[in-house]
Amino acid sequence: MQTELQRNTPGALKQQKGWRVWWQLTRPHTLTASFVPVILGTVIALYHTPIDWILFIAMLIASLLIQAATNMFNEYYDYKRGLDHEGSVGIGGAIVRHGVKPKTVLNLGFILFGLALLLGIYICINSSWWIAVVGLVSMAAAYLYTGGPIPIAYTPFGELTSGFFMGCVIILISYFIQTGEITTASIVISVPISILIGAILLSNNIRDLDGDKENGRKTLAILVGRKNAIRILAGMFIFSYAWIILMILLDYASIWLLVVFISVPIPIKAVKGFIGKTEPIQMMPAMKATAQTNTIFGFLMSIGYIFGYIF
Repeated sequence: MQTELQRNTPGALKQQKGWRVWWQLTRPHTLTASFVPVILGTVIALYHTPIDWILFIAMLIASLLIQAATNMFNEYYDYKRGLDHEGSVGIGGAIVRHGVKPKTVLNLGFILFGLALLLGIYICINSSWWIAVVGLVSMAAAYLYTGGPIPIAYTPFGELTSGFFMGCVIILISYFIQTGEITTASIVISVPISILIGAILLSNNIRDLDGDKENGRKTLAILVGRKNAIRILAGMFIFSYAWIILMILLDYASIWLLVVFISVPIPIKAVKGFIGKTEPIQMMPAMKATAQTNTIFGFLMSIGYIFGYIF
């Protein structure tokens, strides 16, 4: 028999059972922010060297493991600080809805970190040990995003941090392990994806603005207000598409990259989905559209570079 909560809770908040609890704990809707940069960084390496597919797979899995672990740390520390409750949206809900012990969630995050570290050792052996330095710094940033005395997620620097490490750094590592170098072009190419990953975090903070404000967070959305945060989100979308045109004009990409403009209706949907909304559950479709923008934009960028390579 369903409880009153289950009958009146939107689908995203309903009780899950079995493996679905653990799957939701990874927050699967966020995982594209990990594999899109790996794919793009590998694709642009095609222009310089044959792809080492084992290295690609190792990098892809390591990035996904780190992202999933970060989400688990987020789940644990937000619960410990009293931010999450049974009705919270956008969380895995393993602790507050499914009775999983908080320590289990935390330990699982560290286990995933350990697995990513083993893959990182393999990547270093087959590329450069400098990757270990960058990787460890990235893992520290992932943990400190919600862990530590002053979590990055509680400051105005969440979007910048996530965009840099999950966008720029992952793309450049993926490119470096294939080619053995970092070029100006690879840095330029990483910019729009970095911006769009930051946009995912901004959309999350717009959705959670009221609750975050009550709990003392100082996110960018709180500092500038909801209306201005939505304007910034729209500006991030516009900047990302404009950057594609600039890359083509500066010969960092072929005309094939215009294929990304197929995705323009999605960010428009995201921005419109936030306007006039105040309840977190009302903004879930807009946040989903923001994540989809990053995913489809990144895939289309990769396709554009593949077409440019072939033709």
